Amino acid sequence: MHEPIRQDLLMRLASPGRRPARLAAVASVTLLSLAVGVLPAQASPAAPAPAAAVSAYAGLDRAALRQSLDAFHKAGMYGAYSSVRDGSDRWRGATGIADRDTERPTRPDFEHRIGSITKTFTAVAVLQQVDKGRIDLDAPVGRYLPELVKGERGRKVTVRMLLNHTSGIGDYIVPAFPGLLEDPGKSLDAHRLRRIAPEELARLGLAAPSPAKRGTHSYSNTNYILAGLLLKKVTGQNPETYITRHVIRKAGLKHTYFPRTPRINGPHSKMYESFYGYIDPARDYSVYDMSWAGTAGAMVSTVDDLNDFYRKLLGGKLLGADELREMKTTVPAHETEPGEEAGMRYGLGIYTLKMPSGWYWGHDGGVFGAGTWSLSTGNGRRQVSIGWNLMKYERFDEQGKPKPDPIGTALFQYIDGALAGAKKPAPRSSAAAPGTPAPLMQQRLVGPEQLRR
Repeated sequence: MHEPIRQDLLMRLASPGRRPARLAAVASVTLLSLAVGVLPAQASPAAPAPAAAVSAYAGLDRAALRQSLDAFHKAGMYGAYSSVRDGSDRWRGATGIADRDTERPTRPDFEHRIGSITKTFTAVAVLQQVDKGRIDLDAPVGRYLPELVKGERGRKVTVRMLLNHTSGIGDYIVPAFPGLLEDPGKSLDAHRLRRIAPEELARLGLAAPSPAKRGTHSYSNTNYILAGLLLKKVTGQNPETYITRHVIRKAGLKHTYFPRTPRINGPHSKMYESFYGYIDPARDYSVYDMSWAGTAGAMVSTVDDLNDFYRKLLGGKLLGADELREMKTTVPAHETEPGEEAGMRYGLGIYTLKMPSGWYWGHDGGVFGAGTWSLSTGNGRRQVSIGWNLMKYERFDEQGKPKPDPIGTALFQYIDGALAGAKKPAPRSSAAAPGTPAPLMQQRLVGPEQLRR
């Protein structure tokens, strides 16, 4: 790997919350795997989120949605599947292939790894315990996990700081995958069937360099591994079991789960990881032990289930009014110039994002080979969720600078058009609105989740 590119990737992996402060053009934006944050900014937990836009369109333009989703495939994405809703009206579509060898087509009902969207589910579970009085959002984490979070961190980092990524705790991804930057394919293959305990992930993250000072937003998957261990401590249950019983089932979701084996249960696509061209050809990682992501990003779902989940969450069906208000209390998720409004603000496991057509709530996620994005209007009426099966498709030149990215451009235009009710997709050469931050693509894992994300 060329040294300028390696150093750039090291920065992105070690600081998965860092991303461009503005999107001059989506073509130059990298949508990464596990992380889900933007450039760190001074946190102010009391700051309210901007009011989400309420759409003024009527109905769904199915022809425009089909054209725009197909444009995503034509731009270079292997395959994708999506669901768009406006009230009770719904459109589902799929494009491209699920398997390069057989050219099996994609289907809109595919199950898919959703990466850091898992964080919203985990945050809901924690807030349920807040409602029960078992967790205090502003209590130090050391009160609950003294054996893991010790010393000043144990006294100063609060539960709220874990959930809005202002803890200053580093990310575990790089140390959890030795050799990832030297030979990505070899490292990912070596750990395909490895089981790793959440306590070990937490220790790796706590020992990692701090990406930003405490109180500043900086996305870290370690925060949500600790949130899972916090759930375990106060409920006495495995956190995945608790989330399944009290969040997934409460939402009535039929195809959403934490996988018990490295395999996905239902019909699904292969999931191809390119790692910016250093895995060539891109390799299928649809069979993978997801213990490395846990309560930060291990879940599987469908695009229909994600729309159902966010509609019920935003509609007050999963949390009480006080807890939903806490969840939607945000901090700036990237640096701004004096007087400039932050185009993305992060709450507790959910963010609000300014698109050209307005403000929306949701999250994105990414794991090796799989990317996902789900956004809704503030009232949950207009929604779009999409999954795709090729990750880190972006390319860099010899100096580590990003090359034009038609796939990212097409994805952004599809999402914004689906939410805005656009009659036709914008030209692929058009740029995003100035000041619009790049979508989180959590390996911010984990989410569209970590290598630059």
